[in-house]
Amino acid sequence: IRNEMDDVPFFDIQLPYELAINIFQYLDRKELGRCAQVSKTWKVIAEDEVLWYRLCQQEGHLPESSISDYSCWKLIFQECRAKEHMLRTNWKNRKGAVSELEHIPDAVLCDVHSHDGVVIAGYTSGDVRVWDTRTWDYTAPFLESDYEEDEPGMQPYVSFVRINSSLAVAAYEDGFLNIWDLRTGRYPIHRFEHDARIQALALSQEDATVATASAFDVVMLRPNEEGYWQIAAEFEVQKLVDYLEIVPDTGRYPVAVATAGDLVYLLKAEDSARTLHYVYGQPVTCLDVSSNQAAFGVKSLGWVYEGNKILVYSLEAERCLSKLGNALGDFTCVNLRDSPPNLMVSGNMDRRVRIHDLRTDTIALSISAHQLGVSSVQMDDWKIVSGGEEGLVSVWDYRMNQKLWEVHSRHPVRHISFNCHSLITAHVPYERVVRNADLDNFVTHRRHRGLIQAYEFAVDRLAFQSTVPICRSSCDTIPGYNYDLALAFPCDDI
Repeated sequence: IRNEMDDVPFFDIQLPYELAINIFQYLDRKELGRCAQVSKTWKVIAEDEVLWYRLCQQEGHLPESSISDYSCWKLIFQECRAKEHMLRTNWKNRKGAVSELEHIPDAVLCDVHSHDGVVIAGYTSGDVRVWDTRTWDYTAPFLESDYEEDEPGMQPYVSFVRINSSLAVAAYEDGFLNIWDLRTGRYPIHRFEHDARIQALALSQEDATVATASAFDVVMLRPNEEGYWQIAAEFEVQKLVDYLEIVPDTGRYPVAVATAGDLVYLLKAEDSARTLHYVYGQPVTCLDVSSNQAAFGVKSLGWVYEGNKILVYSLEAERCLSKLGNALGDFTCVNLRDSPPNLMVSGNMDRRVRIHDLRTDTIALSISAHQLGVSSVQMDDWKIVSGGEEGLVSVWDYRMNQKLWEVHSRHPVRHISFNCHSLITAHVPYERVVRNADLDNFVTHRRHRGLIQAYEFAVDRLAFQSTVPICRSSCDTIPGYNYDLALAFPCDDI
């Protein structure tokens, strides 16, 4: 057995083992495989655990693991690559499982959000439900509110819902805000009241920071060191807020970006509201933020028409970095946070999905994706998933400029979230009332209540096979299904 003191033949010189490892660390998997065929000594070096552990970390496999967790990191690397290939193939061929999350009788879906496979939904009945799609246990608990139980039917609609790894938040039409700790129970740990309707809600994905906008005020809430919730910052703005996002990874003091008509504000907890962008008469139509940038769509109006654009601002320098696009339609959605480095994806009322290259300020790809405007969009290193106002969910391989598959439902797609093995979509109705009084008719109610679907492409997690779609509800006793999604939902317009 060799150790780091042994000399390794390296062409016409002898190198210590440790130095040879330092040289081999710059090789990729194919080059390591070629080196392993040179000699027995090089094979020992090329299969060293340190090298294959580092390759796993570089490609994002088991990022939370340490080198001592497994005895053969080359085998682990190969298994991760095989699983990654299987997932990508299943995505392309629409193979996996799909479940329709259980609806609430006599209620219409108002808003949906998700984080890492956990889904939250709010309804016109005032109910808030949470599903953990990672466990395939769809008996979703209700999150209780503090409204009086002796007033049936009087609970206000849910306006917005948000969720992260530990908190769930819901804003109601009457200006109330409930915050739940998902680790402690189904009852609110904090309740906050605004004097007017809440127009925007944001929740940090990393910590316990909540931001709300009501009337001309923006409030940031977070717990103190003792765990008691308090107002961390309060700002006054000049117009009603349309969009609100919390900037990730800002440390001790929370930072948010808010848009109000043609104004964009940078809100820092230790400072007053600062105007990040303002052009009179050019309203902002969408917003997203990353740890150091903000991207928002701007509608061009006035005598000099310049085309609708997306502006990218540096949050640290507080200046515009890029002006992207020159579209006739309004930009309706933009995804900066989830996009690969130096890329950004957007959707527009002109029915097109665009990939923007932030290095060159150009449009890398423009796809005619929908029959009506694009309502939500997300991308990764090889695919785009977009949702439209007509209810169509489309999956594209943008490297090949090819549509892989699509699924249609009745209502606009208001939420899309995916990772390597799962996809969550939400179709939220425009109208929050059921027009037909016959609520006992399941078909009639289904047309108006909205829809949440969870797709799972890691088929090795599922136990049974079926060729028909399954709607999981409280009466379902079968734990899992596996089938071709192409057969699942050909059309939802009954």
